[in-house]
Amino acid sequence: MGWDSPALVAEAPDPRPRIERTAVRRVHGALTCYEVRARTALEAVPGGWAVNPYRGCVQACRYCPARRGHRYLGLDSGADFDSRIVVRTDIVRRLRAELARRWDGGPVAVGLTGDCYQHAEELYRLMPGVVAALAEAGAAFTVRTKSPLVLRDAAVLAGAAGAGVSVSVAFVDDQVRRAVEPGAPSAQKRLELVAALAEHGVVCGVAMAPVLPLLTDSPDQLAATVRRIAAAGAVSLEPQVLRLPPGAREWYLSWLAERHPELVARYGELYGGGAEVEAGYAARVAGQVEALAARYGLAVGPPAGRPAVAAARQLSLI
Repeated sequence: MGWDSPALVAEAPDPRPRIERTAVRRVHGALTCYEVRARTALEAVPGGWAVNPYRGCVQACRYCPARRGHRYLGLDSGADFDSRIVVRTDIVRRLRAELARRWDGGPVAVGLTGDCYQHAEELYRLMPGVVAALAEAGAAFTVRTKSPLVLRDAAVLAGAAGAGVSVSVAFVDDQVRRAVEPGAPSAQKRLELVAALAEHGVVCGVAMAPVLPLLTDSPDQLAATVRRIAAAGAVSLEPQVLRLPPGAREWYLSWLAERHPELVARYGELYGGGAEVEAGYAARVAGQVEALAARYGLAVGPPAGRPAVAAARQLSLI
């Protein structure tokens, strides 16, 4: 007789994505959520800190620079990023602890790896706790979003010193929006969101990002976008030309080759295989936008809330 000894038989490799081996997986229609515990809530970024309740985003923006992160989870940076969302369910508890222990008082950006008010937020409601924790700590923070769901928390945002919201409105051509931001609200709805936030007393600026080379960068397009941003009641705008880091680069350029093959060679010249556009082109667009902002009375830069006073933190005992 014979049998396979368990000690001698190699285990078959687990075919599941790495994230599925450690997360609780829940399916909500076309959306798959991976619930995980946050190893850290405050992430160091250039110029300050970031808080990211979600990784991945159903708005499916072709250009999103956060796409690369899904590769480290065993997922792809294309369709998986758009439909498989990592949810850090205990982020509020971790954030409170880290604000007291390791935060240095620097500014905080909320929602860099996925819109913090996307559909998953309707299910998990993490943002009220995140906003409250930052407000109680006296942090200067900016919530980045395209979603009208942020209005749900308008009262607490309006009451938080140092709080601001940055709504992304990169262009007002809805035909382009449907192609490169298929899951996002229209530019008109986002401009209405800017106006609604202003009416609620929330300091609101606009991220005019990304300007798409050869698609949304004509003088007429830039002027129309800045004019409508000003009319919506924004206090400031931040222009930024498209970046193409790994992950976003492949996904965006595959779309460009399919829809605008005549532009592929020029993009190769502008980006030269890297993430950043040619410096001269970026400076030219920035100069045009800054001149338009001055014409319409808009500040250039992130929205600046009322000065925040950091809460006193207990010194560590030695």
